[in-house]
Amino acid sequence: VQLQASGGGLVQAGGSLVLSCATSGVTFGTYSMAWFRQAPGKEREFVAAMRRSGGGTYYADSVKGRFTMSRDNAKNTVSLQMNSLKPVDTAIYYCAASRTLILSNTRNPSGYNYWGQGTQVTVSS
Repeated sequence: VQLQASGGGLVQAGGSLVLSCATSGVTFGTYSMAWFRQAPGKEREFVAAMRRSGGGTYYADSVKGRFTMSRDNAKNTVSLQMNSLKPVDTAIYYCAASRTLILSNTRNPSGYNYWGQGTQVTVSS
């Protein structure tokens, strides 16, 4: 299983970015997918998740209304549309996958078996 995140970059506050995560080696529709982020000196933080087979989409309170996660099962990819970016959104963003995710672990990094390499998002003030 391989996950490849892309789309990060430098953007001014209020701007937008779209992150993508391409997967291989999975039967994509059977996997729950998520985005996490980690800022320097901080723990990895939940951003958004989509459970498999229409099981629902979840967002951290800090990004709700600004970020939108989507998945394309035909292309085996997930995306994260990030609008109204703030300097506090600066972090390395990771995509993650799990075929066995239980509901109570949706927001927990330990619930995911596979991780991409991360893509840096920097928001300047």
